[in-house]
This record gives sequence, C-alpha cells and structure tokens, in this order.
Amino acid sequence: MKIISLNLNGIRSATNKGLYAWLKKQDADIVCMQEIKAQAGDMTAEMLNPERYFGYFHYAEKKGYSGVGIYCKTKPDSIVVGLGIADIDNEGRYIEARFGNLSVVSLYLPSGSSGEERQAFKFSVMERFMLHLKILKDSGRDVVICGDWNIAHQEIDLKNYKGNRKNSGFLPEERAWLTALFEEVGWVDVYRKLHAETTDACYTWWSNRGQAWAKNVGWRIDYQIATTDFANKAISTSVYKDERFSDHAPLIVEYQ
Repeated sequence: MKIISLNLNGIRSATNKGLYAWLKKQDADIVCMQEIKAQAGDMTAEMLNPERYFGYFHYAEKKGYSGVGIYCKTKPDSIVVGLGIADIDNEGRYIEARFGNLSVVSLYLPSGSSGEERQAFKFSVMERFMLHLKILKDSGRDVVICGDWNIAHQEIDLKNYKGNRKNSGFLPEERAWLTALFEEVGWVDVYRKLHAETTDACYTWWSNRGQAWAKNVGWRIDYQIATTDFANKAISTSVYKDERFSDHAPLIVEYQ
C-alpha cells in the first residue's frame, strides 16, 4: 500500500503545476492533502474525483484558507469529517477515511508563525487534539495520520535549528508535545523509524524567503505518524523533490 501526504498550498495552484499528471504516475492507494485553500464551489471534477480515485474533503469556512482532503482508490467504509470541536472544525483541519480496521487521517495542524494569538490557538489545538490521539491509539484500530503537523521535532529535522529555537514550529513546548506523543502515548514517526539519522534528505518544507529551496534550508514538518502495528508494515519512505507542486514536498511511504 502506497500512501502520499502533501500540503498543496492551494489545490488550484498545485493543479496548474502538474499535480494530477504526477499522481497518475505515482499510482498511490491513498493521497492525503492539506491546505486545499478552496470551497466546494471552487473544485473542478478532476479535483473532486481524479481518474481512479474517490475524493473526500473538509473545507474551511474562511474562503481560500486551510482545508484537507483524501483521495482513495478503494471507497472507504465511512468518512469522519472534523473532530466535533467547532473552532477547530471551522478551519477544516481533520478528515478520516475508514477501511475495515484501518483509519487514514489527513491532518493540518495550525501554524503559530503569524503572531501570539495564532500561537495560543495552536497550543490549544495541540492540547485538545492530544486527547483525541490517545483515544485513537487505544481504539484497537490501525491508524496512520498523514499531514502537516507544523512542528519540527528534533534538531536534525531542520537546517537552522540554532536560530529557530524561539520560533513557532520549533518551540520547546511544541517539540515536547511530539516527544510525549511518541514516547508516552506510543505513536510512531514512520519516517524516523526507517531513517533514524537522516538530515538534509528529510526536509518537506522550505520558506519562500531568500533561497531556501535552492540551498535546501528546509524543515521536516510533514509526517506520517502511525500506531505501532501499522508503522511496522512500513518498508520504504521518501520525500519527492524532482518536481514542485507547492512550498512542501510529497512524503511517500510504502506499507506491506
């Protein structure tokens, strides 16, 4: 099973950059997308249901903002849209597809980089989402949560770790939250399971400022995080950089 996660930074923009021709060649079983930045009325037939895929979306109420989606080759048994928490769901941040005992989630955690108010909201979302993560972990289901978590966990997960210790996305509180998720709750970072020490090759996001992409001054903030049994099925993982569809790169994982 091949699962791809990609922050599109706008599905219309990614479409114009060749997203669907690339997806056709990838032949993935499931594609999780974040930052759709569109409402239902903005979506073309191809965006809604590309060739050989069923598409499902959670749109943000605010136009041109946030939003997540999932493309599935096999029609899911059910779809869960949102967490049932109004202020989070209004921003279109969570959608879950269920196939038998397997749940695949597309997630977009908030960024706090625009100011103190949004950072406070990010911390609030993290606190409440952790409760949901514990419930999912204890559910007995196989679960993989794909998406833009907007946190670089370790120093090896971003180029300029020394200069970013006080910046959103690499704050001590954010990093400790991910550590607790892995070490206390028991979720598994699939990329790190297979590539424990990889540095430059792991980055999935580059700032549009300066020459971050050209110099590979990146961050690893996109993850596939899974329950233990499902994570153990991962056999390969990579970040695709030959083409650019957004300021993020696709994270690809093959599972047995």
